[in-house]
Amino acid sequence: MTRKNVSQPAVWFPTIRAGSGTDVFTERLVEGLRRRGIRAEITWLPLRAEYAPWTVPVPKPPAWANVVHINSWLHPRFVPRNLPSVVTVHHSVHAPDFMPYKTLPQKIYHRFWIRPIEAQNLRRAAVVTAVSQHVAAEVRQLFGRTDVTVIYNGIDVEHTFTPGPEREPHHPFRLLYVGNWVKRKGVDLLGPILEKLGSDFQLLYTADRAGAHGRYLLPSNSTNMGRLDTQALVEAYRNSDVLIFPSRSEGLPLTAIEAMACGLPVIASQISSLVEVVENGSSGIFCPVDNIEAFIMAIRQLSSSPAMWQTMAQQARKRAEQLFSLNSMIHAFLSIYLECLQGQEDR
Repeated sequence: MTRKNVSQPAVWFPTIRAGSGTDVFTERLVEGLRRRGIRAEITWLPLRAEYAPWTVPVPKPPAWANVVHINSWLHPRFVPRNLPSVVTVHHSVHAPDFMPYKTLPQKIYHRFWIRPIEAQNLRRAAVVTAVSQHVAAEVRQLFGRTDVTVIYNGIDVEHTFTPGPEREPHHPFRLLYVGNWVKRKGVDLLGPILEKLGSDFQLLYTADRAGAHGRYLLPSNSTNMGRLDTQALVEAYRNSDVLIFPSRSEGLPLTAIEAMACGLPVIASQISSLVEVVENGSSGIFCPVDNIEAFIMAIRQLSSSPAMWQTMAQQARKRAEQLFSLNSMIHAFLSIYLECLQGQEDR
């Protein structure tokens, strides 16, 4: 059979603005596509479109679009049936490792509202992608969709997320936490860790969309940096000594990837997709989940050896360049979009 000429992709992203890493993923993907001459556009939907979709008017797809790309949580009401859809799964909230950290209302919401939505989107999708092998495995097991393509989240490792000038570790040794203040992220461990480390260590942390650090108490050797834009975040990575990431469940943590690209070693829980990001003993150190003493030991070990810290910083940067570049992600999605269009033309 002669291969037909495939149109250039033109991708529409109807997307709920959630104030999370999925927003960042979509913005970076669209920006990267545009730089390559691909027409791409986001239509932002309010947060209530997730839990009360009937209250939000359905946006009309742009006349130029020939592919629609959505998050697996988007209600099918907003997904046009006349365009091939690419569905990306960012985090499997139905996985067993997530269950202990959900409230009863969350369990009900995820099981009886989100899961049917995801099932319908995945069933109708021309292509399903997942942000990690861990998430892909959950999709196969829970939804029976076996043809899942793993595309790691990518960041701009060439111009934005880059290391600063070579330097020695700070004194006090600076720990950095970036992320939301929810129990799944292990933020309840930060206070006890900092208290036991003492005044030779400092925690710098960002506020999340709900405020600073909520009900979690932090000792005096902790500093709130507030909400940071991209440039301020890069400076925070460059001016810290280690990213502390005690999360209990992740799809694929952009924070860890960004930190590594800026030459920051990561001390993290040994869970799910984190083992795909951090190479233990090379670009960071893993600790058993919830093991405060293990985190303290790892932090002290790294702070007491500038040579080890320098080597890990270099290896972290190298790993981010090799596995998580924005260029690699854009190239992979372009191939996916072309696959969708070829499938349409072959019908």
